[in-house]
Amino acid sequence: DNLKWSITVIDMDKKSIHEKCNPFDNVKGVYDDLKNQETLKKWICEGDIIVSMLPAFMHPVVAHECLKNNKHMVTASYASPEMKALNDQAKEKDLIFLNECGVDPGIDHMSTMEIVERLKSEGSKILSYESFTGGILAPESAKTIWNYKFTWNPRNVVLAGQGVAQYIENGQYKYIPYNNLFERLENIQILDLGDFEGYANRDSLLYRKSYGLENIQTLIRGTLRKKGYCEAWKIFVDLGLTDDTYQLKNSREISNRDFINMFLPYHENLLVEDKFCEMFKLSKNSDVFKKFEWLGIFSDDKQNIKNATPAQLLQSILEGKWRLSSDDKDMIVMQHQFHYILNGEKFKHTSSLVVYGETNVRTSMAKTVGLPVAIAAKLILENKIKSKGVSIPTKSEIYEPILKELSQNGIDFVEELIKVN
Repeated sequence: DNLKWSITVIDMDKKSIHEKCNPFDNVKGVYDDLKNQETLKKWICEGDIIVSMLPAFMHPVVAHECLKNNKHMVTASYASPEMKALNDQAKEKDLIFLNECGVDPGIDHMSTMEIVERLKSEGSKILSYESFTGGILAPESAKTIWNYKFTWNPRNVVLAGQGVAQYIENGQYKYIPYNNLFERLENIQILDLGDFEGYANRDSLLYRKSYGLENIQTLIRGTLRKKGYCEAWKIFVDLGLTDDTYQLKNSREISNRDFINMFLPYHENLLVEDKFCEMFKLSKNSDVFKKFEWLGIFSDDKQNIKNATPAQLLQSILEGKWRLSSDDKDMIVMQHQFHYILNGEKFKHTSSLVVYGETNVRTSMAKTVGLPVAIAAKLILENKIKSKGVSIPTKSEIYEPILKELSQNGIDFVEELIKVN
C-alpha cells in the first residue's frame, strides 16, 4: 500500500485465489493455466518481477520466459542444475534470479551465513555445522497419534528423501540410500520443546562452497520430525507405497485395504492386519500399528483416482487424516549447531528458531516461506540487490536486510553459547 504497487496472483484454484485476493484493493487474483506457454508469456510480460511458487519442475520454464522478456525472478525452491545453467545469460541481461529464498531452503541459509561471517571475523575456526528444520504441528494441535499433519505441499512430504542423502561427518563422506534414511536419525533438543528426530536432507555437500566452509570436517543439513514419526514412515518406504514411477491397475477400484495388501506377501489364511504385523514384527497393541490403523489404511474406503501411482494413492489416504482442521495451528522449528575454536578454546553455538502459526490459513509455514520471498522481491525492485545472475541468499546484501525485516515480524533466533571442555 505504501509503495503503491499492485500484485497479480495466478492460480488454478479458482475458489481459493479469489478468497485470498479479493479483500485487497491492490491484489488481483486470476484463474488461469500457466502450463500454457502463451498464457505464461502474457502474465510474465505484464509484471516487473516474477515470483514463482509453481511446482519446482516449472521454474526453469518460467526462467526462460523471464530471460526473453527481461524480468527478474524470485523462488523459494532449490536452485536446480537447469536454473544454475542460466546464470551467464541472466548476468548478460543484468537480471536477478534469486532462488532458495523461503524457510528451508532460505532462512536457514541467511541465518547460517550471518553466524559464519561473524565467527570468521572474530578469527574462529569452524569445525562442524549441523542444521535441521521441520514444519510440524504446534504443541496444542499435536493431539493425533502421529503428531503430524500436512503443513506444506503433501506431495513433497510423500516423496521426501528420495535419492541419496550426502554429507560429511568428522572428515568422512557419508551416503544414505533412501531405504535407510528414516532409521539413521539424530536426536535434537530445541529449547523447551523437547526431543525431535532429524534425518539427513538431500545433498549437504553442495553447501560447503556456498557457505565458505570448504574445509569443514562436519556439515549436515536435515529435516525434523517429532519422535516416533520416522519409524512408522519407514514402513511406507519399505513397502514401496511412496513410489511414484508406475501406475496401479484399476486404481479407482482399489480400497485402502487392497492397496496395502498388494505390497504384503501372499498368505492363504492370514488377515491383512496379521500379515502386516508379521512382516514388520509388530503387535496390534504397538504405537506403530495404531498409527496405521488410525489412518484408515486397513479400511474398505476407496480413493477413486484414475491411473494412480502408489505415491498418489498414499497421498490421498493421508490427506483424509492429515489436513489441518479449522482449529489446528502449525509450527516451524529450526536449529543450527556450530562447533568452533577461538583463541585455543572450544565452543558450541546453538541458534534456534520457533515460529507458531496464527490459524490454519495464516500458518507459520506461510509466514516463513512467504515473507522472505516478499522482502527479497521488494529489495530487487528498489534496486538494493546488486548481484546479478542465478543465486541463493548467502550474500550479506541479501540476507542482512531480509533477516532484519523478518525480526521486525517476530521471526527471531534464540542464541545459546557454551564452552566445551
